[in-house]
Amino acid sequence: MSTWRGADLDLDAYLARIGLTGVRAPTLATLRDLVYRHTTTFPFENLEIILGRPVRLDVESMQDKMVRHRRGGYCFENCALFAAVLERLGFGVTGLAGRIFLGADTRLLPATHALLHVTTTDDERGWLCDVGFGSGPLEPIELAPVDGELTAGAWRFTLERDTDVLGGGLWTLRHFSRNGWLTRRTFTMNPQYPIDQAVGNYYVSTSSHSPFTTRPIAQRLRPEVHHMLDGLTLHTNYPDGTGETRTVRSSDVPRLLTEIFDIETDAADAAKLVNHLDTGELQ
Repeated sequence: MSTWRGADLDLDAYLARIGLTGVRAPTLATLRDLVYRHTTTFPFENLEIILGRPVRLDVESMQDKMVRHRRGGYCFENCALFAAVLERLGFGVTGLAGRIFLGADTRLLPATHALLHVTTTDDERGWLCDVGFGSGPLEPIELAPVDGELTAGAWRFTLERDTDVLGGGLWTLRHFSRNGWLTRRTFTMNPQYPIDQAVGNYYVSTSSHSPFTTRPIAQRLRPEVHHMLDGLTLHTNYPDGTGETRTVRSSDVPRLLTEIFDIETDAADAAKLVNHLDTGELQ
């Protein structure tokens, strides 16, 4: 049974977009290659919301936007598109939901982050694939408690397993950043399906409590640098924990989206983004 509508995917177009040729077997080596290429190809971005358009999670809409029109997406889009790819190639794919933590802020937020549990045909382990967070990891991470650090390229993570209030498994992923070690998200092994992600997507893309409805946010991760545009604030972060932050002009944002984040916007959308940044008005 198809859960993620992989049959609707133009697989050749997707693979061309991420620059992958050759073997397509559902092996661990292929999974590593796919996660790296997807994460470094598709930027994280919420521009559809700021431009007044709905975020659609059907395969045709996602591939039209992200594959044909060279855009990115936020977690629900990246996760759903990647799940369709994996399903089409024969991987085992199960959706998961996580809670995001914003920097040092430890307030409990809704479980509105989409992740994937993936299995391969040549390995019995389960793998965490989080291609929609915006800052990695660049590789699948084995779902097993680890003593010490994990490295995904030069970026550093830890993965810990604890218990939730009912005694179930609760996983915590931490990331080394400019502010030291920070908890980035927690998640459980409770399976999530496209209908569950549709509910989370609706909340995140429409609620006044969601940061994604108030300002444009874009992220781009590469092995050596992570960029994040948060409204008019541009952050540049490096794996060693160093980085810089600067304020940019609204008129520069469309150019920066293209040059840094590889997000292509037409003249009309660029004008709408600048107007939003100048006035705060949503389209």
